[in-house]
Amino acid sequence: MKKIIFVVASLFASSLIAQPVNHTFAAGEELTFRFYYDAWLANVTAGYGTVTVQKKTEMQGGYPVYHIVGEGKSKGMFNLFFKVKDRFDTWVDTATLLPYRFTRSTREGGYRKNDVVIFNQQAGTATSSTKQKKIKQGTHDIISAIFFARNIDISKVSVGDVLPVPFFLDDSVYTSAVKYLGRDTITIESGKFSCLKFKPMVATGTVFSDPYPMVLYVSDDRNHIPLLAESAIVVGKVKMELTDFRGLRYPLTSEIRKRK
Repeated sequence: MKKIIFVVASLFASSLIAQPVNHTFAAGEELTFRFYYDAWLANVTAGYGTVTVQKKTEMQGGYPVYHIVGEGKSKGMFNLFFKVKDRFDTWVDTATLLPYRFTRSTREGGYRKNDVVIFNQQAGTATSSTKQKKIKQGTHDIISAIFFARNIDISKVSVGDVLPVPFFLDDSVYTSAVKYLGRDTITIESGKFSCLKFKPMVATGTVFSDPYPMVLYVSDDRNHIPLLAESAIVVGKVKMELTDFRGLRYPLTSEIRKRK
């Protein structure tokens, strides 16, 4: 689940827009995802995740922000041998969508990770619970990157383009890439959708031999919400699929057929 969140967030972190204006989401948006293994003889749910945009609050200094929360939990028999309970919080400026603060609570099997990161864009620093690192102005955390790049103007991207992906995680600034593959149509539990198709590159040193192991589908409408991410393994695929949504800023015009 951690790797899925990691590469999905990577996809959206492109720095194509120097001064983004949010025109894709609003407070009250909530997306629900299912993580599962899909093969010819089995379809096994490993867990569920949610991403919610909470009402505007104010950080110290009086800047209005969105408080965005991403949570993931394992389910059923997976709790017996690899229990997962993750939460990521970010507070982003409503005008620039840049993060002021990022917190993380990760529980995955025997692995534990807690962190707090304070971003100072003007000073060019990100200060975590353990150290301070220099960053370029405009650097995001893994959650703010998703919402920042949902505002990318896709009309300025051509099929086959490879986009840079910078973000801060685990006291390091990563630069990955993502390929834009064009438009497609998919059918998932939530319905049938027209979508934009991407291939994100994973960070060096992961378990994937292919640097572009995953395909991600995003709604081809003004909301630009993630619909499906899938990665092939030896037998079958590992998938993250949108199962429910509410509070979208615009009608979901990419929906060709509603779920039954």
